[in-house]
Amino acid sequence: MAEQVRATYGASLSPDATAFAHLVDDGGFPRAVQRFLRGWRASSSRDVELPVVGPVRRVLHSPDGGWLACEVAPDGSDRSQIWVVTTDPDDRGAHRIDSWPPDAPEGAAELIAWDGNRIAAILTGQDGVGSSCLIDPADGSTVVLDRRSGGRLVDAWAGAALIRVGPRGYRELIMLHGNTEMALLPSDPGSTTDFGVILDDHSARRLRRGPDGELTKLYQPAKRYPRESTEGYVRALIRSDNGAGYARLLEVTTTADGVAYQVVAERPGHDLDEFVVSDDLSTVALLWNIDGASELQILQYADNTLSEPIPLPGMVAGELSISAGGSMVAMTVESPWLPPTVELVDPRTRQWELIDREPSTGPVTGTPTLERLTARDGLELTGWLYRPPTGVQPVGAMIFLHGGPEGQSRPGYNEYFPPLLDRGITVFTPNVRGSGGFGRSFVHADDKENRFRAIDDVADCVHYLVRNGLAPADRIACAGWSYGGYLTQAALAFHPDLFAAGISVCGMSDLTTWYQTTEPWIAQSSYTEYGHPVADRDLLERLSPLTHAAAVTAPLLLVHGASDTNVPPSESIQMHTALERLGRPVKLLMFDDDGHEIVRRENRATLVEAMSHWLMSAFAERRREAS
Repeated sequence: MAEQVRATYGASLSPDATAFAHLVDDGGFPRAVQRFLRGWRASSSRDVELPVVGPVRRVLHSPDGGWLACEVAPDGSDRSQIWVVTTDPDDRGAHRIDSWPPDAPEGAAELIAWDGNRIAAILTGQDGVGSSCLIDPADGSTVVLDRRSGGRLVDAWAGAALIRVGPRGYRELIMLHGNTEMALLPSDPGSTTDFGVILDDHSARRLRRGPDGELTKLYQPAKRYPRESTEGYVRALIRSDNGAGYARLLEVTTTADGVAYQVVAERPGHDLDEFVVSDDLSTVALLWNIDGASELQILQYADNTLSEPIPLPGMVAGELSISAGGSMVAMTVESPWLPPTVELVDPRTRQWELIDREPSTGPVTGTPTLERLTARDGLELTGWLYRPPTGVQPVGAMIFLHGGPEGQSRPGYNEYFPPLLDRGITVFTPNVRGSGGFGRSFVHADDKENRFRAIDDVADCVHYLVRNGLAPADRIACAGWSYGGYLTQAALAFHPDLFAAGISVCGMSDLTTWYQTTEPWIAQSSYTEYGHPVADRDLLERLSPLTHAAAVTAPLLLVHGASDTNVPPSESIQMHTALERLGRPVKLLMFDDDGHEIVRRENRATLVEAMSHWLMSAFAERRREAS
């Protein structure tokens, strides 16, 4: 029997750094847990009890330390709810605060942040229109800050709000303040400005000066509304690749006359993954993406001093949280040999705090190697190569494709790889064009017609493995999740002679039908990525694996969660039906109690075994054919 996986992640520190809440995945659906670090409850914990069955996706401490807000997805669906509990361990009451009109179908509620004593959230109806709201946790009373199709609240504070607008790959942030709406940066088509934190309002504590000593240029007048505009300044830190090739940290200052901006931190050739700011504005923690691995730095905001990188206990980190005074930073750290685990570090002493009462566990692998290869058109690609343990005879290889397509294959933890490696299956996780983490040009390299080149990238990965003696040419499989599932089906259809088997998890089979059945807001945001469902219908048909189902000859395992609304299960069902009619080897594995992420622990264990059996059977058949 496979080793039980236990993972902790998604921490939220209390303001005074005496406690934190986080998520635990060790059986059933992931749940929220509250932990105590200081005081008479030190080292104790409690499960956050919610009267709804489903995975908890996020938990956040309130700024006053009195509340925990939880985002939960009933039955593993992709339409979530927001529940709140007090931080008193003896108070077991919990109540839901997102509400929908009695005559309207429920949509999705996304937990964003706390704005003082109110919760900032996005309520998205089935029409795809998002309402950016502030919700009182005590009585559920709601104030709508903004309502627009494709609009996404990023942060709210003291009367100001940051709203993300625009489709995938063309994101912008606007600032709402009183009766004023401002774009934060000049127009730069193809740039992505997608995250920010509001620092203060009404008065500027300082305006940053450029290299020449002058204030940075006020480039754009505010859009004025009929009512009187709010006076004063509002500052924010934002992540953006506007005007650059890679994401960096910018400070923007909005006034009634326009916006000034200044680069605060950047790493040439590398993207800024995440940042978090302490409430007292003293400390900013930053995570940089270095070819998929993470690097942590601390910025002392008062004098703009950037520390030397703090060594991480794992290769990949994320989900930053910081205490109000900047004395503690929490994050999720993982590696191929370390399942996701919450780690705490003091940014001043650079010392990590030992907190594990029950550590993360699970089957692990050795350290992968970063491989570099050249696509047929000369574009450089990278990928992480996992080799079977010493003493295990290699039998074949699996190319595993990430989702997104703006996701990234990184050297984090993957519970599906160890049993495959133990059976002699080499695993290669490439970053084909369109992947994130390599700058904006690479992200856009698969847009629309260029998606054919991304499909060819998968074929070029096969040639790389064979050319370098890493796998036999007749025993290479392709697998992937979400967009990676689509790309798997497409690779099997466009390059059928290269693959011995395929595994598609929650993947699209027909881009036209997917547009018709996915969440409206997902469809609208994807036009620039895949093409418009009307104007680009011919392109979508040519790119759809279902259109080319007759070309698929390799055995294909299709996996889906029945509650998936991002990529509805009909996408796998229709491909399964088409291949069955053609007499092709195909199997459909459906999880009735799960969604797009397949988060239920028992379902993931089933999937691990199904993947291993499918690949080993396919490779054995190829060996029989060869003999």
